Amino acid sequence: MAKKNRANQNKAAAVETASNQSSLPVAARTNKDTFDPDYSYVVKNLKQIGILAVIFIAILVILSFVI
Repeated sequence: MAKKNRANQNKAAAVETASNQSSLPVAARTNKDTFDPDYSYVVKNLKQIGILAVIFIAILVILSFVI
């Protein structure tokens, strides 16, 4: 009888642990040291694209008055 009680307690503990981890957000479950992306080059490229877009739109506006 004692073996059955221990087995039931182990199953209950495993289910409780799994349910606690599944209720956590993904960021809380993962190790932040293993995945640390660096997107600084993306921000730099987006700024360059924005500057070029403003320049080209300004050129088109100027050309619309000239032509």
